[in-house]
Amino acid sequence: MTSSDLATAALVAVRDCMGLQPGERALVVTDEPLRGIGYALREAVVSLGNEVLLVEILPRRSNGEEPPPEVAALMTQFDVVLCPTSKSLTHTDARRAASAGGVRVATLPAVTEAIMARCMAADYHRIAARTLAICRLMEATRVIRVTAPAGTDITMPVSGRTAYASTGLFRERGQSGNLPTGEAFLAPLEGESRGVVAVDGSMAGIGVVTTPIRITVEDGLAASIEGGEEAARLVALLEPHGPDARNVAEFGIGTNDRAILSGAILEDEKVMGTIHIAFGDNKSMGGRVRVASHLDGLVKQPTVWFDEREIMRDGRLLVDA
Repeated sequence: MTSSDLATAALVAVRDCMGLQPGERALVVTDEPLRGIGYALREAVVSLGNEVLLVEILPRRSNGEEPPPEVAALMTQFDVVLCPTSKSLTHTDARRAASAGGVRVATLPAVTEAIMARCMAADYHRIAARTLAICRLMEATRVIRVTAPAGTDITMPVSGRTAYASTGLFRERGQSGNLPTGEAFLAPLEGESRGVVAVDGSMAGIGVVTTPIRITVEDGLAASIEGGEEAARLVALLEPHGPDARNVAEFGIGTNDRAILSGAILEDEKVMGTIHIAFGDNKSMGGRVRVASHLDGLVKQPTVWFDEREIMRDGRLLVDA
């Protein structure tokens, strides 16, 4: 990875994905672990001749913890906001308020230079077409079922929920999502998911899983979590946030064909041929649970049904786009 690779990836993010226009102002919110990425994005904005402000905050303790109120206020005052931070600002009131005010926001939680170089080189127009096609089918679905070799067998009622396409093209007022990206996702109905999620890919806050984490879901909550040392670590991450952190918050399908399983959930949940199920906050995707925790677990080689239609078989997408 050379500095020119990172510079190129940052320019793609600012110019192509965010569509920064002449005269628009950008804000970069970063922290010490991702300072290098933050400065690369700042320089990309400068190279386009735009005004930019970079703000460094202390690392948050968990994904979904709010930034300082002064920074939250700043986020509403720019045209484009980019957030390369070690913990995710995606599921925060600060990000939601900025988006509601028309700001275009990209969050880059725990991104690395290697992930930037690899995944920002994807064809985001193809990713967008693939992601939107899945979302259209998802929104017409009543119940999603997933099975997988490691033991996953879960049903998630989703009737009436909006599906979100994280296409990587955030050029219109109020649009937001991760960069790099590529996923179709929604919030299952609270209290109604049942079954087992066997996380055998990676887990947010933990990394690549060596022993599958077996999560038994009852009435929309993670009722029990079993497995090896990584399962114990997941319990420890959830405990400080109470029962809401165990809410089945999200079902998503990865649509980025350049993404690989790297241990960084930002990239892992975008891997084509995988699904992810998150626990905790779902307010950002039309749900009712607000908690300062959102943890995604990746499932490999899934078979997925939208009602009676098979959408994915053994990790192979069956959707034309």
